[in-house]
Amino acid sequence: MNGTGAAHGRGTFRPSFGLLLVALCVAGGGLYWLTLPADPPTGAGVPTARPRALVPFEAVPPPERVATAASAITAAAEPSRPSPASPVREADGDLTPDLRSYLNPGEQPTMKDVLDRLHAAGVHTGIGAFSPPDTRPNLVGLAVPADFVLPDGYVRHFQTTDDGQDIEPILMYAQDRQVLDAAGRPIAIPADRVVRPEQAPPGLPLRRVVIPSALAPDK
Repeated sequence: MNGTGAAHGRGTFRPSFGLLLVALCVAGGGLYWLTLPADPPTGAGVPTARPRALVPFEAVPPPERVATAASAITAAAEPSRPSPASPVREADGDLTPDLRSYLNPGEQPTMKDVLDRLHAAGVHTGIGAFSPPDTRPNLVGLAVPADFVLPDGYVRHFQTTDDGQDIEPILMYAQDRQVLDAAGRPIAIPADRVVRPEQAPPGLPLRRVVIPSALAPDK
């Protein structure tokens, strides 16, 4: 018995090019979405940096202004010093300064005060040529009469007090001389070179000089 149906052959499956392109696009989009970075969190918990305030140039004082202000503060902190008495012209119009020119009216200074003021003013003549009191005490020794003939190796030493009074001359050994006693032996000379009574040459009266007392300021 012969059949009359047509026989069907198997065909081969071939995918469409369009469908393949669509699939590739979908896969690429998914990969791109997965690689995107996460959004940064926002809110009060995230600290934000504040911009630093800029100091204007005019707000910083220049160095010379700072130095001037520091000098003014130092000068204000120092105590003021009293100015010395300035020379006063005399009533007769004499321009030559004397002792009164360096004293204030009504003052009764000591001799040391007078000499200190004269020396501070640069005066070293007249009374200013003397040293202040107690800087060179007067020496006390044997008085030498005016008619006494000095042996070799001895000298008279003249002195005055701080207020200008004369003192009798005393006996001293001469400088750079070797003095011998009556037996011809060298005499030990003291450091101040003042002759002691036991070393006095023959014929000299053994009497010590007396230093005059200081004069009153108004004398």
